[in-house]
Amino acid sequence: MPKVGMEAERRRSLIDATVDAIHERGYSDVTMAQIAKRAGVSGGLVHHYFGSKDQLLAATMRHLLTELGRAIRDGLAKAETPRERISAIIAGNFAVDQFQPAVIAAWLAFYVQSRTTDSNSRLLKIYAARLASNLTFNLRAFMPQTEARRIAEGTASMIDGVWIRQALSDAKTDRDAAIAMVEDYVETQIAAHAARGANA
Repeated sequence: MPKVGMEAERRRSLIDATVDAIHERGYSDVTMAQIAKRAGVSGGLVHHYFGSKDQLLAATMRHLLTELGRAIRDGLAKAETPRERISAIIAGNFAVDQFQPAVIAAWLAFYVQSRTTDSNSRLLKIYAARLASNLTFNLRAFMPQTEARRIAEGTASMIDGVWIRQALSDAKTDRDAAIAMVEDYVETQIAAHAARGANA
């Protein structure tokens, strides 16, 4: 009889193998057989668990989104003010175990596949909406709703942009520099709004 938890372990090993294989070969060139070999399981088992490469990518993205959400929640649990919560959201989006070359490559594949795969598109829209909503809610402490929404979209765009630029670069990931770049944008926008209010 299979050990208790074996299926979960195999699924996780396949997801880890998918991330590594995409980083090494690119999503278009990697095959289910290569992923299975990397994970140390049979090709038939991959198809049994996930059905297709697109479904495996979707499962990988769900896993990464879960990990991303956990990192953000951990940061938010320690934050006491709206500004600290904004910083926690930003830092969570560059979590140490996420902002790594292999995971970045998987995220880039996710973005590309979301254009043609409904399941991936839905996941991306949920992620984007949650990020914008969380940022908007906390930015409202500094500005009206409409302005907060605009700055939230700008902040989310910067976060996504940093990830995409890193995916296209051979440079070593620099989490601190990435966070500082986004923080600078947010701080500048909050200060600019405060200055407009003071001059009104």
